[in-house]
Amino acid sequence: MNAEKRHRIYATLAKANPNPKTELEFGNPFQLLIAVLLSAQATDKSVNAATRRFFPTVKTPADLLAMGEANLADAIKTIGLFRNKAKNAIATAQQLITLHGGEVPHDRAALEALPGVGRKTANVVLNEAFGDATLAVDTHVFRVANRMKLAPGKTVDEVERKLMKFTPPEFLRGAHHWLILHGRYTCVARNPKCGICPVFDDCEFTGKTKSEPFP
Repeated sequence: MNAEKRHRIYATLAKANPNPKTELEFGNPFQLLIAVLLSAQATDKSVNAATRRFFPTVKTPADLLAMGEANLADAIKTIGLFRNKAKNAIATAQQLITLHGGEVPHDRAALEALPGVGRKTANVVLNEAFGDATLAVDTHVFRVANRMKLAPGKTVDEVERKLMKFTPPEFLRGAHHWLILHGRYTCVARNPKCGICPVFDDCEFTGKTKSEPFP
């Protein structure tokens, strides 16, 4: 895909959603970190339903430690891998207090050193909480980047590198939000909704068609 097409795709998505945000609900960087940690192999909707049970009173790492692992596990039992996630969330809260004065660090290495926090989670926190131009490649971004030929790659790391390299600078801050939302609601895994796609003309998906009916 050439640079002109990429620019038009991002410009179109940006025009429709000038200030993209994560669909996870949070009130501060710590709550964002916990929400993203819980979102692995779970939908944002299910995570939001779980965090609404305790975010009103759990706003800091100290609050989460006071809540305790058992109570946290009970609050998030409706999402996948809840026991392991509760364990990691409590350990992360403890490390934030011990190593970072109870604050979420604005540093990739420090974030990735936290229990249960990988590169994708760190990218989301750096982007959403601190405004960094990072690209978190989840299943939606990976699919869209490959299907549209926006930044094809065989691995998550390869797709991230290519997106960082080829995304026009003015769109880097919002790119992963636009691609996630596009993949979640339009360029879905099965039966992509090409008939209503705003970037149909610039997409290089070989199977695209405007003729199929959509639910």
